[in-house]
Amino acid sequence: MMKTKRISICNIPVDALTMQQTLEIIDTAITNNKPVHHVVVNAAKLVNAQKDAKLKESIVNCDIINADGQAIVWASRILNNALPERVAGIDLMENLVAMAAGKGRRIFFLGAKEEIVKKVVEKYTATYGSSIIGGYRNGYFKKEDESEIAKQIAASKSDILFVAISSPKKEIFLDTYKAEINMPFIMGVGGSFDVVSGLVKRAPLWMQKSGLEWFYRTLQEPGRMWKRYLFTNTEFLYLLMKAKTKQLLVKQPETIEA
Repeated sequence: MMKTKRISICNIPVDALTMQQTLEIIDTAITNNKPVHHVVVNAAKLVNAQKDAKLKESIVNCDIINADGQAIVWASRILNNALPERVAGIDLMENLVAMAAGKGRRIFFLGAKEEIVKKVVEKYTATYGSSIIGGYRNGYFKKEDESEIAKQIAASKSDILFVAISSPKKEIFLDTYKAEINMPFIMGVGGSFDVVSGLVKRAPLWMQKSGLEWFYRTLQEPGRMWKRYLFTNTEFLYLLMKAKTKQLLVKQPETIEA
């Protein structure tokens, strides 16, 4: 896999890649059967990784780490190491599905409720044909079942695995079983199946570009989301201010000639 510039945002590495560059790297890796583990990072995941060593390790171990949230892109600019753009996980997934259809690749879908993942499979089958479907399974299982599920996924002989399970479970599952799964490309896609199935409506494009998707999600599910975003966004701002202050303090002073 080609080497990319990787920057650090609050001690979490992120690759300085555009959507197109990311797609090209993944396409080359799948063509050459070189396993790639992908992850996206948003403000909430960055905050949680500061306190969860297993989550942080599972992120750092990934081959590609994209900035899923616009807040991460803004943070990179504030820290004077700007990322080229946001590479949202759901957008990358949709692009990869289209690419898979064009190149005869198969996808395994893991996650969400049974009726949701079925709708995702039905939608993509209707759009691209059944040949892209390597298999699917809902995301409700016990820890003791994980190894057997990994074997089931491997047995599908798919090229791509999308895992729509909440964080940090999906990151740790993929980090733990990627060798057993042995698939060219594996990726956690969070709540993307809910959006693709139509259960959850995605924010308008202007809100996505303005970094307000979190606000749109809060309006959709205020009872569940307001506390999550209030605390994680506040902690993220604190971490960013702390990182910027440290950056300013360690900046080398100009040499003054006597």
